[in-house]
Parts: sequence; C-alpha cells; structure tokens
Amino acid sequence: MKVKVTKFKSLQVALQELGPFIRDGRHLYIGKPFERFGELRSRELVANWIICAVLNASRPTEPFTFTSDPLGGDGIIYDRESEIGWQTEHVMVPKARPDEHRGIATLIVGAVASKQAKGGAAYARGNVLVVFLDAGLGEWFPNRVARLLPPVNFKEVWVVGLHGEVTDGYVYGATQLVMSSGNAPTCLVRIATTFDAWTVERLQ
Repeated sequence: MKVKVTKFKSLQVALQELGPFIRDGRHLYIGKPFERFGELRSRELVANWIICAVLNASRPTEPFTFTSDPLGGDGIIYDRESEIGWQTEHVMVPKARPDEHRGIATLIVGAVASKQAKGGAAYARGNVLVVFLDAGLGEWFPNRVARLLPPVNFKEVWVVGLHGEVTDGYVYGATQLVMSSGNAPTCLVRIATTFDAWTVERLQ
C-alpha cells in the first residue's frame, strides 16, 4: 500500500533548503518542528540528509533519499532502486553541562539504551536509530563506542554530529555503530558554506 509522504526533489535541493538551519546551529538545537514535513525537526532532517549523502557516496546515482513518516516516526530513509524504506527514530545527546563528568562514549550508549527501553523490542525492531551528537566534549572513538553498545533491536544505529570548528565549511561526522567489518564505518561529510556542494570522505 502506498502512502503520501513529503520529500525533496533531490539531495541538492534539500541541502539548499536546510542550509539556513545548519548555519544557525540554534535551530538544530531548539527549532520548532516543520508541520509540512510531518513535524520533523531541522536536526532530524539534517541527520537524515547526511546519512543519505554517505549511503550515496559510492554510487553513480542517488538512490537514497529521505521523506516524512506518515506513521509518526522521525523520517524514512528510502532506497528508490529497491523501493524499500526504513523508518528512523532520533535521539539527541545535548550540550554537556559544565559539571558533566561522563565521557562521550557513556553518553551515546546511554542515549541508545534509553531509546530502546522507551518503546521496547517491538518499537525498535527494523527501525534505524540516529543519535544526534551535540555534547561538545571533544574527540570520541567510534570502535570503542560500538563495542560498548548493548544488544538492541534497532536495525542500525548511526551517530551524526558536527566535527570540529566551522571554518571554510561545515564538516559532519557520520558513524554506523557496527563492527562486522572490523571497524565502525565512519565518514566525514564536508558541506560548502554556499550549501551547493558536498563531499564524503571515508575514514574507516
């Protein structure tokens, strides 16, 4: 059964639309949901865009895109070639308080465990969990976090967050927390300040 969703014409068009919210980091943090996009927040749209950019990086076309979710989730990652979609659920690791003594690994694992416990196995099964990392606590190690991750029912767990200071562009890290290939797949997505181009660099 086909359902009605909202989507952008392309990742290029999406980036142009999302550019002002990337530039204004406050909107990613506290911005109100977009009614026309199924009540998704700008950080959820940006994170889904980044994941699609990573998934498309090694392909000659752009099969992966993202849409709203009529079932109330945080967006759908959709493969136009296979015509298969995966619902996403998002959780945020917010800016750390001055008295925060836990490290990034503990905060990420805690956010994943909390999201799993919130809905249980049926809620998580088959969905993609996206952790939007905004802790601001410096460097973290994807392999270490992947090994610490408790058993979950989510199909995949991704961590997306701004990487370093904004200078001549916006650089986002995107990590899939899985060790099946020996290392947790990690990429840097570099976005031009004009929001009309991007590159994807595989780190591991």
